[in-house]
Formats: sequence, structure tokens, C-alpha cells
Amino acid sequence: MNLGVCKLRLRLPENQSLKGKRKVLQSIISRVGSSYNVAIAEVDDQDTWQLATLGIACVGNDAQQNNRVLSKVVEHISQSRLDVEILDYEIEIIPFP
Repeated sequence: MNLGVCKLRLRLPENQSLKGKRKVLQSIISRVGSSYNVAIAEVDDQDTWQLATLGIACVGNDAQQNNRVLSKVVEHISQSRLDVEILDYEIEIIPFP
């Protein structure tokens, strides 16, 4: 069994309030979670208007498959959300015996 984890830092340049940020993030979280069957949540920068950090996780038997799924999630967010810039992301695969 393998756990795939992605830390995704976003910038929301057009955003002017925490309420606007929550609206954008909730849209991303609901669409990505249901489309890719991953767990996703805001994990840092909660009080910053134009920055967000998302944590994304998936579990599976194949490490390469977990890496592909997380890479597709990052690609989906970058292509589908023109109001969001991806600043950085890290993908880590953690094997469990």
C-alpha cells in the first residue's frame, strides 16, 4: 500500500477578501475531490487573502498510479482555473509495508 501526498501552493491574484478566497477554494475542493477520488483540504495560509495551501492525498497499491493521479490533479487545477496561479507543488509517495 502507498500513500500519495501533494502540497500545492496557490496564489489568487484577483481575490480581495477571505470570503472570495473561500468561494474559489470550495469550488476547487469539491470538483477535484469528486472527479479524482482524493482527499483535499486547505492546510495553510487560512488568513491570507491571496495565498492558499492545499493538501491532497490518495491511497493505492501502485506508487506510480498515485503519482499520476496527483499530477493530473495539479494539471486540472492549473488548466481549469484561470483565476488561480500555482506557485509550487510537491508530490511525495510514502510506502507502507
